[in-house]
Amino acid sequence: MVHGGIVSTDRMPTVADQAPGLESIGAILEHGRDILAAGGSALQAVEACAGLLEDDPQFNAGRGSVLNEHGKVEMDAAIMDGRDLSAGAVAAVCNIANPVRLARLVLARSEHVLLAGAGAVRFAAHCGMQLAPDEYFVTAERLRQYLDVRGRTGHREEDRPGGTIGAIARDGHGNLAAATSTGGIVNKPPGRVGDSPIIGAGVYADNASCAVSATGHGEDFMRTVLAKTIAGYIELQGHDAARAAQAGIDYLVRKVNGRGGVIVIDSAGRCASRLSAGKLIHGWIEHGGAAVCTCRDTK
Repeated sequence: MVHGGIVSTDRMPTVADQAPGLESIGAILEHGRDILAAGGSALQAVEACAGLLEDDPQFNAGRGSVLNEHGKVEMDAAIMDGRDLSAGAVAAVCNIANPVRLARLVLARSEHVLLAGAGAVRFAAHCGMQLAPDEYFVTAERLRQYLDVRGRTGHREEDRPGGTIGAIARDGHGNLAAATSTGGIVNKPPGRVGDSPIIGAGVYADNASCAVSATGHGEDFMRTVLAKTIAGYIELQGHDAARAAQAGIDYLVRKVNGRGGVIVIDSAGRCASRLSAGKLIHGWIEHGGAAVCTCRDTK
């Protein structure tokens, strides 16, 4: 499964399945299928799919990231391997074209889970990653959104463009993996970090339960540790993906009136999505079937 974030209902096209980004979602799903069919791991598949979503300026991650209040791009990302709970994450990084690939390097080549800011960028240079110039990230659409928000007074949080991306997978060996990446919230203060790089909040994978990627108001997901909460419904209470995703969203709303959504694959390969507001741009391939892409509230 992959997602390209949530759009508010007042920005929805007349036909949900004509929402922006769905064609890209479909192509990326097929790319992930090809990786798994060739014997690739779930971890390889989610890294590759999340990286392609970061490359697409339609989504708020990598090249399409929104601008903070200083007109700069700061990005967060995480990746997790359900085989052994190994994980890597980066927060508030600049000039990294694919933050999810840097997160994978943190997982593979460091003893840490989360690196932030300038330290994460120095680690990228140590690993041989090339930095991208500022102009690579500042697209005309994101600049327009930034200027629009800056020009308004009393703007509501839900009016701010968002669109975190995520990818989750189960491979032929039954291993699960998850990745989440975002540019955050437009006009955010420098240094603000949301749930995307926080293991257990915006991303989680454990072969004993499920893989989860979240999108929405990050502070709500951090307060409820939502991705891990959903995994707990599966591992401890025996829920399947659909029931656990719904229970998680119900918990999010009940506890903090949270706004957002999740995609989930359980250990049996069942896919689900649920959300509390807006519509989710997402797609899935379940048990080797046909690829399905939509912008609706549930799978």
